[in-house]
Amino acid sequence: MKQIVSSLASRIEILTRLGAYMCSEDETWQQVKQHAIIKNSWFTEPFLNTAIQNIVDNFLQQDKLEAWANQYPLPKEPKKVGIVMAGNIPLVGFHDFLCGYITGHHLLIKLSSKDEILLKHLVEKMATWDASINEQVQFSELLKGCDAYIATGSNNSARYFEQYFQKYPHIIRKNRTSVAILDGKETEAELNLLADDVFTYYGLGCRNITQLCVPEGYDFEPLLANFRQRDEMMLHHKYKNNYDYHLALYLLNKVPYITNESVLLIENKLPFSAVSVLHYRYYNSKQELALELLQSGDVQCIVGHDLINFGQAQEPSLFDYADGADTMQFLGTL
Repeated sequence: MKQIVSSLASRIEILTRLGAYMCSEDETWQQVKQHAIIKNSWFTEPFLNTAIQNIVDNFLQQDKLEAWANQYPLPKEPKKVGIVMAGNIPLVGFHDFLCGYITGHHLLIKLSSKDEILLKHLVEKMATWDASINEQVQFSELLKGCDAYIATGSNNSARYFEQYFQKYPHIIRKNRTSVAILDGKETEAELNLLADDVFTYYGLGCRNITQLCVPEGYDFEPLLANFRQRDEMMLHHKYKNNYDYHLALYLLNKVPYITNESVLLIENKLPFSAVSVLHYRYYNSKQELALELLQSGDVQCIVGHDLINFGQAQEPSLFDYADGADTMQFLGTL
């Protein structure tokens, strides 16, 4: 395997430059974003811009990149790493790409058909600043001959990945979701931030809140009134179709529900819920509940007082690794 010529400092410089480009009004970049929106109707312009801004602010700042990268050993010799990316929200696989690029490995990336435009363009842009990137990062439908693999997908695809990649060092990620533990003392401002955690990306991300854990006797009225500020979700045809479909199911099956006519609240102990549906469950002990959720293997993050702050579920830092698997440690010690 050919040694990557660029140094860590130069790679960080390229990434910082990429951040500036992603915030720019560059005509080609704007056209690429529109192409991605046309390709996947869940990628609306506001949410696409949210994803981009979060990446720029939390990942692509020079001081943050330096502090992060300096915490890990860099491999003495680059390996060939295959990465299978998801496509549920815009650029959801960017952090895996970032880890692979910063550690200097050769990357072979399989993009999701739902999100195959944005990252490919960004890598092409980086290559105009450093031609060696064309050799370091490649895209392919087939990931053969790699030394290690990182794959993100559903529980079903994870079983396939486990079997296919079992002979190689690997990180396999399954379905995850996020929950909020409420105590009834949330302020109006906190409920407004919680709405961001619930509705950003229409609830499709693993860091979206899909279940509310509430104490007995919790009053849902203030929360539902606050969530009316997100009524514009119903203007999206796929979201509205999901709402109408699940409302019809609950009516036919006589399932009790609560609604403000833009989101359905259903009592259910399962943390996973469908688009337009928010599960809720009651709890007695907050500490016991938090421990149960963390041990379940289903929960990506928990929002609430003394937990992840309201409104920050969709703003992971460089050190927030999906499923708790330290990607940099994995790549740095191959």
